[in-house]
Amino acid sequence: MKEHSSAMNLSRRRMLQLSLAGAATGLASGALEFAVPSVAQAENISTPDAAVAELMAGNKRYLSKGINASADELSKLRQQTAGHQEPFAAVLSCADSRVPAEIVFDQTIGQLFVTRVAGNVVTPELIGSLEYGAAVLGTKAILVMGHASCGAVKAAMKGEAVPGQISSLFPHIQPAVDQAGHDLEAAIKANAKIQAALLSQSSPVISGMVKDGKLKVVAGYYDLASGMVTML
Repeated sequence: MKEHSSAMNLSRRRMLQLSLAGAATGLASGALEFAVPSVAQAENISTPDAAVAELMAGNKRYLSKGINASADELSKLRQQTAGHQEPFAAVLSCADSRVPAEIVFDQTIGQLFVTRVAGNVVTPELIGSLEYGAAVLGTKAILVMGHASCGAVKAAMKGEAVPGQISSLFPHIQPAVDQAGHDLEAAIKANAKIQAALLSQSSPVISGMVKDGKLKVVAGYYDLASGMVTML
């Protein structure tokens, strides 16, 4: 199976948080209305540390109350963000259907710049996307997030024949497998850390912004059962 040669050689943005606790009106009719935040609130998250802190605070909100956005709120946010986006953070996560970044971090339309690929691996295309998020859109942090029971890491560990181009992911994950041996959770965590380091090192745009204190690249691990994100 032909593998992408350039990928093989890799050395490997509560600005828009829904105001769900806003004052309720129309109680007589049982209606509950919420104040919808303005895109301008993005300026409240002005540093990389604040961006990472909001991601973790959002995950705590998710764990405590789940999803509370209404269709009306989402409609208003779509209108506010139709011509402009200012996400405070970017997330590179696995394509796994059980890892919806906006839900996991209690964020909504316009708040996160999300890129997804099986195994949350760094490729030239994803580097370009995340460079755009940071340099053009102004994201303050990039989180590379692995997750429990990652099928891509599991498959790379087995090293067995797979259909199509699935095996093109394996070389990206192999360093983590080599480091962690047969410990799946350790390999998943190692992979997230390795990919975060690669992202910082492989892109002059991202590394320059990190050096200037304008951006932070971090790694995390999402537990499917508990819903908790742990920084690595």
